[in-house]
Amino acid sequence: MEHPACGPQILSEKVKTLKMSQEPDIPHTSEEKLGDSEGIKEDSLNNPDQSMRARIRQSSSSPHRCNTAQSSSPRLVSMEELMETAKGVSNMALAHEIVVNGGFQIKPAELPEGSLEKTVKEIVHKAFWDCLEAQLSEDPPTYDHSIKLVGEIKETLLSFLLPGHTRLRNQITEVLDLDLIKQEAVNGALDISKLAQFIIGMMGTLCAPVRDEEIKKLKDIHEIVPLFRAIFSVLNLMKMDMANFAVSSIRPHLMQQSVEYEREKFQRIFEKQPNSLDFVTDWLQEASDDLANLRCKNPPSPGVGAAASGVPVLCPAAVQNWAYLKLLKWDHVHRPFPETLLMDHTRFQEMQLELGQLTVTGAILLVMFNVAGAALSNLPGFADKIKTIIKVLLTGMHLPSFNLSESLATVGEKVCAEVSSCLSQHGFMPLTTEKEIVLKGQIQTLGNSDNTICKLIDSRIQEFLESYLASGHQKSFPAIPGGLGPIQREMEEIAVKYVRLVNYNKMVFSPYYDVILSKLLNKEESQLLG
Repeated sequence: MEHPACGPQILSEKVKTLKMSQEPDIPHTSEEKLGDSEGIKEDSLNNPDQSMRARIRQSSSSPHRCNTAQSSSPRLVSMEELMETAKGVSNMALAHEIVVNGGFQIKPAELPEGSLEKTVKEIVHKAFWDCLEAQLSEDPPTYDHSIKLVGEIKETLLSFLLPGHTRLRNQITEVLDLDLIKQEAVNGALDISKLAQFIIGMMGTLCAPVRDEEIKKLKDIHEIVPLFRAIFSVLNLMKMDMANFAVSSIRPHLMQQSVEYEREKFQRIFEKQPNSLDFVTDWLQEASDDLANLRCKNPPSPGVGAAASGVPVLCPAAVQNWAYLKLLKWDHVHRPFPETLLMDHTRFQEMQLELGQLTVTGAILLVMFNVAGAALSNLPGFADKIKTIIKVLLTGMHLPSFNLSESLATVGEKVCAEVSSCLSQHGFMPLTTEKEIVLKGQIQTLGNSDNTICKLIDSRIQEFLESYLASGHQKSFPAIPGGLGPIQREMEEIAVKYVRLVNYNKMVFSPYYDVILSKLLNKEESQLLG
């Protein structure tokens, strides 16, 4: 099967095919195209932060004015300015999503079940297909609707081609010649089934391999109306495939330009409003204060640098890293998120939840290997099996309704059973009753907020992330802190996502941060000298 190549220069043309793909099993006649293009950026994102616009504060100015914003009074803005701002946010969000989300995919919008819009569409589409059925059932048949559908299919097939596909273009143009088809219909010589078979064959030539099964099923449909419905359904899937292929092709090209693009869009949006970057300033101020307090509590010995003493140096890079680490402990309910990071708010939340569960998982494994002894630590696959059990039983642990104590009790039972079974299988003595009681009890206590083992695992995870973040763009990971070996793979996966996201945001917003940190650190240094 042939999947036409798609380069950056034709991404916009290929993405335009999405405007006809909001309803997968209905052809988009002119009456139905109205509004298909509306909301495509939001609806097509794969797990985006849908509330991004609502979360962005109505406040901004030039980054050089971030500390004097309180002196500015709000001004009224026109509807045109608001629409322009909304469009800028949407474009910036889409570019950002493509760059930072390696799994980004465009998907068709799905209307809520039982919604008025979905009901109306279903009624209109049913009426359309019923009308087509009635026309084809007449004696002689009427082909007005059928020819319109063939015309739409022709345009869709042509949209999949590149300039170099001359042979395929000539084939489509010749066989799907609407003027000739109309003449054949008038003279009673039109063979709709023959046209449909040509269309299916051409779709099979142009589709991605993943659609081969759908194309094969089309060949088994012999009734015209169901066949046309199925053809449009598969064509819409092919449009999604083409758009996503185009996105993956343009990502390296977009990466080169996205930093300047996002920075420019951000500046345009926020310079229209006063009080810009207030939350960013508070965030960086808090990180600066934390580091200053650490330095006061742990001053380096004479002749020993701050870095050698284990206390981060109070410099812009260290403050930024510390600030980004604080996002993994953020109170998302009661604290506003920094303005520059709103598009990644959901990502930081998800990583925070992942790390919370990983901390408990690491603590359970540490307790288990400590009680069961070293016999199990080197058995291949055993730790992964226990991690799978823990992951299932702790799913949703961040939800208010989740009962952590009950879940940990269940985890303790399952872990003891698996440990005893594994020990027996490998010729070791199973756990004694006393050891089972100890293991279950220690796992149960991990639910306490002040549990020493959880705090230890958490601090070492933070230490690992801090070291990797401070290493810059190096590909190698820092040494794994003691006790984290069983969760090393999961920790490294999160670290890669986290550091990539942080570094990209640093590149985009460094001019803003530099201005803010220059003032904060100068003030801090003056206070220390004073």
